[in-house]
Amino acid sequence: MHASPRFEELDYQQTPLGEVILRRRTMMTLDDLEVYEIMLGADFLMSSLFTVVEEALSDLGLAACEAAFPGEKLDVVVGGLGLGYTAQKALDHHSVVSLTVVDYLKPVIEWHEKGLVPLGEGLTKDGRCHFEYGDFFKRATAKPDQPGFDASQAGKQFHAVLLDIDHSPDHLLNEQHAHFYQPDGLRAMTRQIHPGGVFALWSDDPPEASFMNSLNEVFAACETHVVPFTNPILGRDSESTVYVCRTHG
Repeated sequence: MHASPRFEELDYQQTPLGEVILRRRTMMTLDDLEVYEIMLGADFLMSSLFTVVEEALSDLGLAACEAAFPGEKLDVVVGGLGLGYTAQKALDHHSVVSLTVVDYLKPVIEWHEKGLVPLGEGLTKDGRCHFEYGDFFKRATAKPDQPGFDASQAGKQFHAVLLDIDHSPDHLLNEQHAHFYQPDGLRAMTRQIHPGGVFALWSDDPPEASFMNSLNEVFAACETHVVPFTNPILGRDSESTVYVCRTHG
């Protein structure tokens, strides 16, 4: 019987944002835990070792959404597929009737469709979930006559938008995303959210006062949640932030 390799590169592809790599490693210091990682160039996009805050993004955002729309069936957008943890946690909410996952890295979508990542098969087979290959930020700020989050349904509105793409509003994967985090960009996105709906965002940084000012200029209510998680690499707890905002309505 052959032992699994300690480190394996499962796929490598070029994308408009640079080279993207899917790899799997066995962490001997963590009882041979199998960890999946997505790299974009030298940047870590996602690791299955750290999923607490990605899942909290869905739970916190959808808790606010379910409170705003009690008993209703929810149409939800996830910006950024990654390894699928935000999307899967959203589907764990029985209130979610449709989930549109927008990602600009086509290989990431293909890895899920081919079952190369642990959650891929489940997401692909869930009839509520579909993947949209496209630029979340362009879709978010699209004009009413342009394709929005769901390119097949112009003008469609959603109950919640959950975003996990950039490291934070100040630490971007691509500088072209910067406009989205300003009031005009955020305001444009709200055209695709039902009145009283929710926008929630993951950030790897502590709450940022300047970004909160932008959010408060656009949304009816905003709050931050600092979410701790165990970091076995550093041997201590780390923290990330989830912003949860409600549109006017």
